[in-house]
Amino acid sequence: MKSSTTPADLYRGTVSVSSKGVGYLSVEGAPEDADDIEIQPDRLHTAMHGDEVEVKSAAKDPRSPRPQGEVTKIVQRAKTRFVGVVEIEKGKHFLIPDDRRMYRDFEIVEGKSGTKNVALKDLAADMKVMVEMTEWTEGKNPQAVALSVIGKKGNNDAEMYSIVLEKGFDTVFPKEVEAEADEIERTQKPIPPAEIAKRRDMCDTLTFTIDPHDAKDFDDAISFKKVAAQNGEELFEIGVHIADVSHYVRPGSALDKEATKRACSVYMVDRTIPMLPEVLSNDLCSLNAHEDKAAFSSIFVMNATGKVQERWFGRTVINSNHRYTYESAQTVIVGEKGPGDQYAKELTTLNGIAKKLNAQRFADGSIDFEKDEVKFELEPGTGKPLRVILKKRFDAHKLVEEFMLLANREVALFVHTIDSKKETKPPTLLYRIHDLPDPEKLADLAEFIKALGYELESHDGRITSKAIKKMLNSVTGTPHESLIRTATIRSMAKAIYSTQNIGHFGLAFKHYAHFTSPIRRYPDVLVHRVLQHYLDGHMIPEHEIATYERAAAKSSEREVIAAEAERSSIKYKQVEYMQDKVGQTFDGTITGVTEWGIYIEENTTKCEGMAKIRDLGDDFYSLDKKNYRLVGDKTKKMYTLGDIVKFKIIAADMERKALDYVIVK
Repeated sequence: MKSSTTPADLYRGTVSVSSKGVGYLSVEGAPEDADDIEIQPDRLHTAMHGDEVEVKSAAKDPRSPRPQGEVTKIVQRAKTRFVGVVEIEKGKHFLIPDDRRMYRDFEIVEGKSGTKNVALKDLAADMKVMVEMTEWTEGKNPQAVALSVIGKKGNNDAEMYSIVLEKGFDTVFPKEVEAEADEIERTQKPIPPAEIAKRRDMCDTLTFTIDPHDAKDFDDAISFKKVAAQNGEELFEIGVHIADVSHYVRPGSALDKEATKRACSVYMVDRTIPMLPEVLSNDLCSLNAHEDKAAFSSIFVMNATGKVQERWFGRTVINSNHRYTYESAQTVIVGEKGPGDQYAKELTTLNGIAKKLNAQRFADGSIDFEKDEVKFELEPGTGKPLRVILKKRFDAHKLVEEFMLLANREVALFVHTIDSKKETKPPTLLYRIHDLPDPEKLADLAEFIKALGYELESHDGRITSKAIKKMLNSVTGTPHESLIRTATIRSMAKAIYSTQNIGHFGLAFKHYAHFTSPIRRYPDVLVHRVLQHYLDGHMIPEHEIATYERAAAKSSEREVIAAEAERSSIKYKQVEYMQDKVGQTFDGTITGVTEWGIYIEENTTKCEGMAKIRDLGDDFYSLDKKNYRLVGDKTKKMYTLGDIVKFKIIAADMERKALDYVIVK
């Protein structure tokens, strides 16, 4: 990004640093195919990955054809806390950081007298430790003090917590937050009669939850009852009931400040790092079966085709009749006997309406970006992965998904409608938005797809979500399906939170907000607060809007980091699973091509590794970015995204969380 007050050759932005210690800075306004400014290690001047920096243009470097730069100022550090493994050399303690983008090891020094830092005498080799950087003089190792010992390298708990801490999430709550949560439960469980009297009583309406078999917190429940027919048309009252977290977590409280900081829960392979203390997330707020629970509800009167005739939003008290797992709900949906089959008629009616909602959503242009996900069967106690299993998606999953999408959309539409009637400024709400794809990326995608014999239609130069959906449908079941789906996903923008509503391109919704998961997402808590504000007949004061804008930016940022932590835990377990399979040969699909290697995903377990270009051996390969492929200069042999290849595992590195493959000719 160029500042209006900086010279022409001075740039400001966030630096990305590779594992080799080379920095890159994207320049705002540069053409899509323009190279980032590259910053050689000796020109970073202690800048780290994610730091906000000022960079000046530098002389060309023989090591790279890219434009070169040099850091002149570190505006703000992205972080100062790091996790890694202790090594001891010649009496000195060093931390080898887990974050491979941190290109220098830390020297661990004694903390100041009277601090709670871990003393050097209590550190041993191979310990996982979290440190705080205290000083970095260029030309020397950065210095740090040890904040805490996490455990021994290779221990499952230590490795999982290391990932969480490295990403900046806390694994424990401050004492004042726990105390506040305990006090709320002590005074609010059961729900006081005076509070129940303020709410719409839904306890006599059939209600149930549908969640994973190992779920501990229940954000949402669905209620169902038939209502009087109109004009011979069958009508149903369907409620989407959401844990009323905003009733318990009040603005300015210790709980609210902590939830603001965390922004979301983190879902690891074998544990959850919750946004709220467990006394709230797993008990008081959770919509557990056979207990009166405070909810914030969206209640719709609908016909059998899913058309909404009436809607109501407000606070309720519910009592769930049954807890389904996705598997048990699916058993009932397909007509088999099982727990909860006494509600088979209601569940199958809901499933039929959900299918109609799904069909209408896709007819309107919603895009199906569903990808395979994995879960692990872990050895009790050790956490060792015994099996990698593909998650199955049932109608039961889609049933819940469609009614949650309905509630999210209708809440956003309701707020918009209130605003339109009052003819005020655009409504204040934390929208979930998904911007239009970059036109150049879509043009490249269309060109690539055409080369494969398919068509991505455009109208007046615009490519709509309906056109993308039509194209994806046309490749379903073809040899190119995986390739084209992957390429399409990579051409899309990322969904974020914003107070500015631009709609959701992927879902093809003009209005959309996250309302349905306040136990695990802070934006949903804010949406509940704002909605209640409007229901009470108030508008959001002008001076409060900036607070929501900051929350949107923070939540978008933390969501990305939480997803990185989840992927890192999955990657760790995949590498651990493949450790004893080094030397074996598998079939895989090419999922990425770069200047340095080919990424390959094993077809059964989805374990991804990389085959280095230098190991191909038979030619010099060049990257064809637009066509997602590597091409041999002499042989013209191609390795293209989506190709099926046979490969051998040659290494499984737990510390790098990396699998090294070689393609078998």
